[in-house]
Amino acid sequence: MTDYTSSGLTRRALLGAFAATTVAAAPTYSKAAGFLRGSGDIRRLRMYSGRTGERIDMIYWIEGKYIKDSVKEINHFMRDWRTNQVIAIDLRTVDIMAAAHNLLDATEPYMLLSGYRSPQTNAMLRSRSGGVAKNSLHMKGQAADLRLSSRSVSQMARAAAACRGGGVGKYSGSNFVHMDCGVVRTWGR
Repeated sequence: MTDYTSSGLTRRALLGAFAATTVAAAPTYSKAAGFLRGSGDIRRLRMYSGRTGERIDMIYWIEGKYIKDSVKEINHFMRDWRTNQVIAIDLRTVDIMAAAHNLLDATEPYMLLSGYRSPQTNAMLRSRSGGVAKNSLHMKGQAADLRLSSRSVSQMARAAAACRGGGVGKYSGSNFVHMDCGVVRTWGR
């Protein structure tokens, strides 16, 4: 049985046109940070640094637009504290962090262990530990190592992985989770 509308289109054709419009309107790029599950219409980031004593608690995105001054503050906060170098942090990573925090329903701010790392800092850390990548995404401002005392490493890693926005590493022995906007993958225990 075919249902015709007053314009002569079948119901099936109308639904097909709607579906095609929906698909065409969908984002066509992978890792679309703006569409991360859990990110919301307002994005907020709460963090503190045990190294510098600094804290941030800010809305950095509203209704599809990043707030320039907030992003600048995030870049400064996530700087390499050893060299005081600041670069632009990839906002896809910030979005993953915010979305994971929302999914965890945590009120506690993240403790930032490592954001941007200068090549000098990365080389120094690599000489001390086998777990530091030679071409770490930290050096591109595309990664963060984070901790929450109110959530386990496994809980944090599951929330970050649910965003499907990049890499998620579990470092249970050191009690932190690595989040980046690189290739979608998981590692660690």
